[in-house]
Amino acid sequence: MTSTTPSVSRPAAAAAGTRRWGLLTVLAGNMLIDALEVSVLVVAAPAIGADLHLAPAGTQWTMSGFALGFAGLLLLGPQLAARWGRRRLYLTALAVFAVASLVAGLATDPVLLVATRFVKGGCAALTAPMGLAIIMSTFPDGPARRRAISVYTLFGASGFATGLLLSGLLTGWDWRFTLAFPAPVVAVLFVAGLRLIPAQEPGAARQPLPLVRVLLLTAGTAALVGGIALVPTDGWTGPRTAGLLLTAAVLYVLLVVRERRAAAPLLPASVRTSAALRRSALGAACLNGSYLGMLFIATLQLQDELGRSPLQTALAFLPASLPLALTALHSGAMVARFGARPLIALGSLAAFAGYLLLLRESTSYVTGLLPSLLLVGAGFVLAFTALNTQAVSEAADSDKAVAGAAYQTAVQAGAALMPALAAALLTAGTGTPDHRAAHLLVAAVGLLGVVTALAGLAAPTPVRHSPKESG
Repeated sequence: MTSTTPSVSRPAAAAAGTRRWGLLTVLAGNMLIDALEVSVLVVAAPAIGADLHLAPAGTQWTMSGFALGFAGLLLLGPQLAARWGRRRLYLTALAVFAVASLVAGLATDPVLLVATRFVKGGCAALTAPMGLAIIMSTFPDGPARRRAISVYTLFGASGFATGLLLSGLLTGWDWRFTLAFPAPVVAVLFVAGLRLIPAQEPGAARQPLPLVRVLLLTAGTAALVGGIALVPTDGWTGPRTAGLLLTAAVLYVLLVVRERRAAAPLLPASVRTSAALRRSALGAACLNGSYLGMLFIATLQLQDELGRSPLQTALAFLPASLPLALTALHSGAMVARFGARPLIALGSLAAFAGYLLLLRESTSYVTGLLPSLLLVGAGFVLAFTALNTQAVSEAADSDKAVAGAAYQTAVQAGAALMPALAAALLTAGTGTPDHRAAHLLVAAVGLLGVVTALAGLAAPTPVRHSPKESG
């Protein structure tokens, strides 16, 4: 009987391995979809605005709406997974994402379109970090898990470039395809996930969900973006603008008050007091937000003023997004060799230099936009993984997931605010787009990222104690 055991165990092990890599295909495929949703409407924005008769301040909501949904549910995701189980929550988010994609492709009302973008952002907030958690619990520690994480990371890093290309191709036919195409893809992933995503029993803890605080955070940010979006028509002191900005301030104050009184705060004290997390969150919000602001300005300029096609616009933007995808698998080794702080400083300086070049207002792609895109791309290669690493570097193992969620919330908040600010400055005051004012804003945010990074270089390295020493 013992001689037959290997022949039985080998097929079983092979089947288990095949099942795990099938699971990785589902998780990585969905990660690609989540990542490309960030960029897929960058190129389509002018076509959406023209078809739905939206000014840039209205069109930017298609980008900001997704980021708002993403930021709003990130901190709630781990608690929902603990309560309902990862498998149930992941599959539910996939199903809702597919339906929202289909509705978005058919929407003729701008409000409904933005609402679907918000819903898709919320679904992405649940699935993107949860996919990594499923990998960590499914793949055995060692080479198999490292390969799985590398594949997952590569698909995520490739998503932005993929979204640009797909947007360029699909917008040439109809911009609605850019919104609807994920529906059948995600439906296939859902069917495969039913078989492959492992079941997980919900946690025993039944603490009340912090729905009010999450709602305050999301509504406050939405009010802030909405107030900024009204600047071109109402000005900064108009009643609607001032009312929304005041509402945002009140909601944020209420959030802080409730968070301080909460028995289980969204951010534990060990996370709130992390200087590394604060610097990383601000630096990444500046880097991501300024980049999206730059692309929003450039896509309107290239298509509306210079007559470039959506595909030409997408190809023009690739020099900024491809380098990160091509170097994703080596970024961890780069951080390990050179350290996070120097890489963040160099990356923020490179991006800032790119934004300064745009102030020249050159109409030549080769001497104008291209050098800026290359510098910003280099900034992401240097700083992106380093910022992620630094964000959780001071958190205890039990708090790393919460620290990572807080960091990503800040990143998405930057993505929601910057297109709105860029659109407000682009069209404020006169009917002629003011590119210089918008680019000055982008450069100023990039400079804030540089100052934050340099402050990190000057900050003392925290002293770490081993468990024996602390005991």
